[in-house]
Amino acid sequence: MGYKNLSQCIFDLEKHGHLLRLHQEVDADLEVAAIQRRVYQAKGPAILFENVKKSPFPMLGNLFSTTKRLRFIFRDTLPFLEKFFELISNEKTHLKDPVFLCQLPKIFWNIKPKRVKTGPIFDYQTNVSQLPHLRSWPDDGGGYITLPQVYSESPEKPGLKSSNLGMYRIQLNGNLYKKNHEVGLHYQIHRGIGPHHALALENNQPLPVNVFIGGPPALTLAAIMPLPPGFPELYFANLLAGHRIALGHSPNGLPVPVEADFCLSGYVRPDRTLPEGPFGDHLGYYSLTHEFPVLNIEQVLHRDKAIWPFTSVGRPPQEDSVIGTFIHELTNPLVPKIFPGIKEIRAVDQAGVHPLLLAIGSERYVPFTSERIPQEILTNAFCLLGNTQTSLSKYILIAAQEDNPYLSTQDFPAFFSHILERIDMRRDLHFLTQTTMDTLDYSGINLNQGSKVIFAAAGKPKRQLKKDLPAISWPQGILNPKLFHPGIIVIQSPFYQSHTKEQEPFFQHICQELSRYKEEFQGIVLCILVDDADFTSESWNNFLWVTFTRSDPAQDISGLNNSVLNKHWGCEGTIVIDARSKPNHAPILETDPKIERRVDQMAAIGGPLHGIID
Repeated sequence: MGYKNLSQCIFDLEKHGHLLRLHQEVDADLEVAAIQRRVYQAKGPAILFENVKKSPFPMLGNLFSTTKRLRFIFRDTLPFLEKFFELISNEKTHLKDPVFLCQLPKIFWNIKPKRVKTGPIFDYQTNVSQLPHLRSWPDDGGGYITLPQVYSESPEKPGLKSSNLGMYRIQLNGNLYKKNHEVGLHYQIHRGIGPHHALALENNQPLPVNVFIGGPPALTLAAIMPLPPGFPELYFANLLAGHRIALGHSPNGLPVPVEADFCLSGYVRPDRTLPEGPFGDHLGYYSLTHEFPVLNIEQVLHRDKAIWPFTSVGRPPQEDSVIGTFIHELTNPLVPKIFPGIKEIRAVDQAGVHPLLLAIGSERYVPFTSERIPQEILTNAFCLLGNTQTSLSKYILIAAQEDNPYLSTQDFPAFFSHILERIDMRRDLHFLTQTTMDTLDYSGINLNQGSKVIFAAAGKPKRQLKKDLPAISWPQGILNPKLFHPGIIVIQSPFYQSHTKEQEPFFQHICQELSRYKEEFQGIVLCILVDDADFTSESWNNFLWVTFTRSDPAQDISGLNNSVLNKHWGCEGTIVIDARSKPNHAPILETDPKIERRVDQMAAIGGPLHGIID
């Protein structure tokens, strides 16, 4: 349904058996997040925490935690939106569809929000201390807003057309923030608010910012959508909601959805940053404490019976994984339009999204040659690194559709086998060094800095992948070698010792030692050094997470019999990736045993979560 507000959505979910009300008092400090994650893992219902310690406001978790629930919430507008994205990707198809053409006037009418003078959001005011202070992980630096809709406009061209609605985490307390007057605004590299903030800093002026929480569920999804430049998220929210969302004006002059549950209204001063973090993030590690902008709070508005929606992120899969998959499916028809030549992409959630991107492209540059080699797919890969959020990808593995029209990025074993059978290790690895990378990835040389690599494979298979371990005398220090997948071995080695930003001597030594076994390593394309071989080889989820979140391509890739020719690195044999934890890496997220035991008690017979979680 096109819900006008969050309360309507909750009523409908409860009516159809998608919601659990939890009456027992719970603590927003660790306990609420632990419950939410456990219910998510059990594919349970949305949860309304009605009695939150130290806050008068109830909290809502797992609103978007299953694809079934997402499709239920947006069931009235999804069919139309799917056609809308297909129209953008292929105008000729739907311009012949009379039913769709009849809907176009409604599209253009609904696309702009409507302006109103008042609404429920202006009924009450509170302060930051009264809000639920969600702390998801034991070492989080304070309470956070985890489903914020952060709204800003260009200082040069104010108005909806130059607006940005993004989801950037907000730290409510802790560190050096002035109680009730300042909150942390953490936005990562390559985010839409960045150009607005840059213009404000250039002119030495404050940047007005509003943070919405709750309201129509369409607003939350719109804040995450990867939309093309010039198409405001608020416009998309109207299409997703199926109606014109009503906007009033907040004290700082920016619009506010009048059906939102909360609005923190203020401005970012040009002369003030403060330490923000740590925060347990979606790569499965803490993002550490760094200087970020400060949002000065002028007013905290809220509606009557306001509800605080939240999520808890951590090592994937989590609730945000479901949202990401839903958005990917919705926008998939746009991929060839945004990236010409690209047929399919997948930012791998199991590897933390940005660390690993799988892609399938076209290889048509010289179809008349006897051997197909990576050419057009290299253009495709560099296009991915130059546009939208795919530009933050650290590893790109790209294949040519012409080699297997049935290949899919959704099938990890088949995709990796396809790449490893065809890649030429001397030619087909392409590095970008000293470049920008995802803010949350600590495998690089500094915050926002590291390297990237493209693995490109095209043509006929060059080898058969080995299906057993090499029969060799393993070098001293190597423990528990495992064949994870044909062509891929995992070896356990001593914990990383170096404190420099160069390859560890032991890593170099291992590569030299293994280079003696050229024949034995035929058919082994990847060798991964890890701290725990049993854990890494247990599943694809573990393998992808360890390998691609704990390695920086330039520093942590080497190979057997490697060399540099005309500044191009390659190797004669196996590619070796050092995926051990290193001193510059952020700590892994771990739960609090006391909190987990408390949740276990709630799951026991007679407890409010009995039958929902194990």
